[in-house]
Amino acid sequence: MEEKLDFLYNLIFDMLLVTDGRTTDLLETMLDEKLLVSVIKQERLNEEQGEFHGRSSSAPYYMRESILIGDRSGLIVSHNIALVHSKNVPPALFEKIAHKQEGIGKAISSIGLESLRKVVDTGAISGEAAVDLFQKPIALRFPELRDQVPYKKYVIYFGLVPGIQMLEYYNPAIPSHRLNQVFNS
Repeated sequence: MEEKLDFLYNLIFDMLLVTDGRTTDLLETMLDEKLLVSVIKQERLNEEQGEFHGRSSSAPYYMRESILIGDRSGLIVSHNIALVHSKNVPPALFEKIAHKQEGIGKAISSIGLESLRKVVDTGAISGEAAVDLFQKPIALRFPELRDQVPYKKYVIYFGLVPGIQMLEYYNPAIPSHRLNQVFNS
């Protein structure tokens, strides 16, 4: 049984960490439930904080920290940090992000925007080693965290310019949670 759980764990996280598409859709399919976004913090950064890959701009940057939660189960599925460069994000998308009512991927899809995602880093770390996009420590919202936490860092491009840098940490309990759902139904 443990061997099968390890296989499922590796399969799920291999898919999550390599996909450059809409991760939320993949998670909803795997968990068989709708995911809701809860914005923990969203703030405008000052110019020194907002340097994006070493370039500064007069246009404001925004940092958004959120979690995705299973609608029925209440499972915290991912803990996400986004750095939004307002100059490079289409205005309609920026307005949706500012209203904090849906995930960034869903907002991009609902508007029908063309975008390209480039995965720049993936791996797994201990929960205590989790950092934000400025390498400052953060407290992940996953309860009873004992296992390594898979993460993916990527950039969303609109045209040729980077508009949003994303860092997503995934709850390592996703595979066992899904198995419990299947066995208990």
